[in-house]
Amino acid sequence: MDFTPPSVSLDIDNGIQLIQLKEANINWYSDKHYNKETKDILSLARKQKQVIVKSGQEVQILFDSEDFKVLDLRVWLWLKDKKIELKLGKNRYFYFPKEKGEYLLEVDLRTDSGSAQYVGNIVIK
Repeated sequence: MDFTPPSVSLDIDNGIQLIQLKEANINWYSDKHYNKETKDILSLARKQKQVIVKSGQEVQILFDSEDFKVLDLRVWLWLKDKKIELKLGKNRYFYFPKEKGEYLLEVDLRTDSGSAQYVGNIVIK
């Protein structure tokens, strides 16, 4: 069994496009303690390769492993310094907004094994 924090990706178009998100902040307890601190997550997100998605695109959040209980999962988009929470539906699906532009993505995961934060760089066309 793998007790490290999961890798997180976004599934766009049912597996046609997978976007791997970058770990930002990790505080994870299992057989070992994993800790990673990123002071400026938006700067880290900006450094990621920009991924182009369609406006209103449906997306699913995927974990590479799940030997933990999810307590809370939230998705945010940053447009400059404005933070927008996206509604997460069944099976961890959400929709990108219809407004086109360059966004930074933040995924916050809280579990019974700790917390993890992931970022990405998204362009909505």
